[in-house]
Amino acid sequence: MRRARAGASLPAVSEPATPDPRPGSVASGEHARVVALRADLLAWYEDSGRDLPWRRTRDPYAILVSELMLQQTQVDRVARAWPAFLAAFPTVEALAAAPVAEVVTAWRGLGYNRRAVRLSEAARRIVDEHGGRVPAEVAALERLPGVGAYTARAVAAFAFGRPAAPVDTNVARVLARAVAGAPLTARRGQELADGLVPADRAAAWNHALMDLGSRHCTARSPRCPTCPLAARCVWYATGGQDPATGGARRPRPQGRFEGSDRWYRGRLVDALRQGTMPWEAVEASLTGLDEDGRRRIVDGLAADGLVAAGDEGLALAGGEETEATRDG
Repeated sequence: MRRARAGASLPAVSEPATPDPRPGSVASGEHARVVALRADLLAWYEDSGRDLPWRRTRDPYAILVSELMLQQTQVDRVARAWPAFLAAFPTVEALAAAPVAEVVTAWRGLGYNRRAVRLSEAARRIVDEHGGRVPAEVAALERLPGVGAYTARAVAAFAFGRPAAPVDTNVARVLARAVAGAPLTARRGQELADGLVPADRAAAWNHALMDLGSRHCTARSPRCPTCPLAARCVWYATGGQDPATGGARRPRPQGRFEGSDRWYRGRLVDALRQGTMPWEAVEASLTGLDEDGRRRIVDGLAADGLVAAGDEGLALAGGEETEATRDG
């Protein structure tokens, strides 16, 4: 198990005991077990939590950027890209003022490029409607482009310490196995998670659940004997069918990536980062697709705000005006 490096700014847990779970979140007979489970997990996190760069800040803008990046990209890739992106756009005002093409170019290597467009739109909305300050309330965050229920809760908890619970597949798995001992619907999983968040330790608690799910309570080969919750986990105590196999937020099997629309989209956007492409080059980059397929890719990118088409060719949207974009 990798320990946090010395000096890492992980949230401390050497504080008074956190408040009890909210009424109704767990059965009355389970109250003492859940309180102890939460204390055990927070103690483990203090000693063994992952040292990730966005956990060393409470800057709402920087955390919003990290959460948009983490939506569909692996942690190690985000850890490399996040500092460079913030160096290019150090404030929400800088991001809001930047051409979309620059933002998409800086997003290189993260995939799902439409997130860069949505982040740019969110920055402009924050500047225009919130005075350049990222909103702290979940409802206001959810109204930002590219921000759904999970991301809104994550920003509220990690940047502002609000008692919000972002539930991803790792968290849902831990809750089903360790807390409920039974499959959870998405709605019940969210309700349970919301009721367990310590009001004074929201960031630490949510990070701890995510780390446990990714390192011990894994989908295929859970490390139950060495898990810090082994003594409190319902599934480990009772055995039987895995409660997480039919519960909330099960990941869907991924189809073949190469040759998919997403693969062609990423390939074309990556080429456009080098500059405007004449239509002959666009067609060459989409080799393997028929005319309808090529049109579907280009039209989809345009609908997502990623590209602009003109008589002479294709360019990233929001870039310097060229013959390819003046009439697009």
